[in-house]
Amino acid sequence: MKILHAQSVHLSVLRTSTYAGYRLFRRRPRICIFDAMLRATPLRPGGASSPDELIHRLLASSHEQRLAPRRTAGDFDTELARETSIRRIERTFVEAERANVAIEARAVPRDATSFLSWFESQNETGPGQRDTLFAWLAQHADREQMRWFLNQEFANETGFGDLVALTQVNMPTRAKLELARNYWDEMGRGIETQVHRTIPTLGVRPVRADENTIVWESLALGNLMVALATARHYAYQSLGALGAVELTAPSRAQLVTVGLKRLGISGAAHDYYAFSAAQDARHSAAWNREVLGPLVTSDPSLAPVIAEGALLRLHAGARCFERYRRQLWGRQDIIANFEYAEDDQQGSGGSGVHPVSEPNRSPGPEPVLKPVAWRTVSARSQRWDKF
Repeated sequence: MKILHAQSVHLSVLRTSTYAGYRLFRRRPRICIFDAMLRATPLRPGGASSPDELIHRLLASSHEQRLAPRRTAGDFDTELARETSIRRIERTFVEAERANVAIEARAVPRDATSFLSWFESQNETGPGQRDTLFAWLAQHADREQMRWFLNQEFANETGFGDLVALTQVNMPTRAKLELARNYWDEMGRGIETQVHRTIPTLGVRPVRADENTIVWESLALGNLMVALATARHYAYQSLGALGAVELTAPSRAQLVTVGLKRLGISGAAHDYYAFSAAQDARHSAAWNREVLGPLVTSDPSLAPVIAEGALLRLHAGARCFERYRRQLWGRQDIIANFEYAEDDQQGSGGSGVHPVSEPNRSPGPEPVLKPVAWRTVSARSQRWDKF
């Protein structure tokens, strides 16, 4: 196995000051298992487009292997060395994400009532909330675009119940009981067909995270959630992150349901999102009442830690939504939908509803448009006013 300097693997990560192992690699290059790991990491035909893509495909591949049931340990020493290397990269990734939200997390209230008010307010004001992507999915996406979106969601949300199970280990009894109830719901209350394990993909087989249709931002979201749930020193952040999922998912699920109905899709995909919109709202209320509130009441110092986890999840989601819009729309200045009138110099003067341009298609000459009454705001603001 050839010698590979760690800094050649992912410069944006390994040059981070929080990466404890970087100084070691600088002092003494060693035979590095990254060579084999990288050869085994699935990449797009043209290779990784960025260091971020490389690192998150590597982490996603590692997590899949690490969490899969196996009959033997294989070469234990090699596996241990590989695990150590991966965990160092994973920690650097998480610590960099934490640094980005540290100031905001420290500012949250410490008393339980005020903290829960702040937490619940994130459904309206948190990063990525009310993103125009979802109004567009409801109003304009075609079947192929919706399928692409669902495949990204599949990479993000698969295993939510498993993340809950990992997080609940040795938690206080009241919190543990609510996490158990949540897990039981995720397991379909014992009914196999109701298990929330995968997101339906409109009759097309699910796209696995190790196939190259999944964008790295989506993989990063999944990698973050796995990192928080599997490391006990991030256990309270995991509670915040999972709580943020339950809090914010219903409003997005409602719009996806509208889009699926518009496309005439009334099967499993529609039922999944319609059911999730109702169930996640109930889960969120119980999560806040039985898990977050009691924990902060018993130890106010947990408030910024839990808030940090929520903010980590929300920022990672916002990063995904931005990438999805770029991928699906192909333009940064698309307006979701508005009533308009052509300018007088165009010679029409009529008004009506002007649909968004079809993404990834060459538009013709654009008329000069004069907005009359917005239904949804410009994509530049990444929010919608009403739907």
